[in-house]
Amino acid sequence: MQQNKPIALRNNFYWTFVGNLVYSGCQWGMLVVLAKLGSPAMVGQFTLGLAVTAPIVMLTNLQLRNIQSTDARNHYLFSDYLGLRLMMTGLALPTIVGITLATGYRGETALVIILIGLGKAIESISDVFYGLLQQHEQMDRMALSVMMKGLLSLLMLSMGIYISGSVLWGVVGLVIAWAFVLFIWDIPSCQWLINKCTSEGEIPDSLKGMTLRPRWQLKTVRNLIWLALPLGLVMMLISLNANIPRYFLEKYLGTRELGVFAALAYLIVAGNMVVSALGGAARPRLAKYYAAGNVTKYQKLLLQLVGIGCLLGLASILVAYVAGQEILSIVYQPEYAKYADILIWLMVTAGIGYVSSFLGEGMTAARYFRVQIPLFVIVTSICAIASFWLIPTNGLVGAAIVLMIAEIVRIILTLGVIFHALQIFRRHKQSI
Repeated sequence: MQQNKPIALRNNFYWTFVGNLVYSGCQWGMLVVLAKLGSPAMVGQFTLGLAVTAPIVMLTNLQLRNIQSTDARNHYLFSDYLGLRLMMTGLALPTIVGITLATGYRGETALVIILIGLGKAIESISDVFYGLLQQHEQMDRMALSVMMKGLLSLLMLSMGIYISGSVLWGVVGLVIAWAFVLFIWDIPSCQWLINKCTSEGEIPDSLKGMTLRPRWQLKTVRNLIWLALPLGLVMMLISLNANIPRYFLEKYLGTRELGVFAALAYLIVAGNMVVSALGGAARPRLAKYYAAGNVTKYQKLLLQLVGIGCLLGLASILVAYVAGQEILSIVYQPEYAKYADILIWLMVTAGIGYVSSFLGEGMTAARYFRVQIPLFVIVTSICAIASFWLIPTNGLVGAAIVLMIAEIVRIILTLGVIFHALQIFRRHKQSI
């Protein structure tokens, strides 16, 4: 047998959507807990920790899960992916500590940043196990892991903040929750997949002789890094696009305003849940269509995704316009309601971002990795320049506009790459 029987695409979408729904809801719940039990400054402190660590973790992750899930020809073993992920994670942690200290953060703020970095390192190890499940379209096991992680994270963070009144002990709870799910569920789930295929006598090529132990072969590691580094750089740049405005907000307006902006921006998660779930479920299918040269099905599925992104964006803008003040007052605190106009700007940005994310899935599924580096260098540079000009004078509105500009530029450049990829197929067919 060449491939284990996958779950239907629709079922994979449902599982991924429910998993992301619970997880994103719990992440949002963490911000609500910080806002209700703490203050905007505590939200800002937590957000700063995420903003400092995210670009580093994104770079060292090398987006190996995307490489795994689109590795339709099984060029690398799971042990290779795991070995590289452990090696890069070992580089990420000291880098986070060094940058935290070098940038002048001290005391509780420094500890929060470092602990969030540790939690993200644990999460990145879970991610490579997700890649194996996603490659074989077994999204149910991954979704259950995501749900458990979200619920435990919310519980442990809430307990830590409620008992201590400090965000620091809440972050300690997050680290414990993420480590628990990795060892209790993620690793056993992949072993379950291997055992299931072995007992049924239907062992796909990618699982033959596979173990859940890391492997480090110099040539393989070098080749995999060479393949994955563009995606790692791209995801670091994407993370910087989201966080550069936050760095400027913290510098010019302080952690309180950063906390307000982060709380407002997190209301985008409702649409992001659908985008992430559908994009993750469709990515292996898009990759198979492209690898098989089935341009018609590739285009059709990609257009369907973009259409969904447009509808989600319009719905988000409408909700923010009609009920923005009420939502902010109920979910967070009445003091957040005066920022309802910022929420509308952010929802416009979100709609554009949904479309750009789906187009990015199409580009990644076609395995156009290296071209994404100059693409996002341009986007990040424009984001930084816009932040420099707009945020000091326009504050939170300026930050929302900066993100919007970055997403528009991203769409234009990504469309150019996809059109180029499709033109190559058409020329190839005409030459046959």
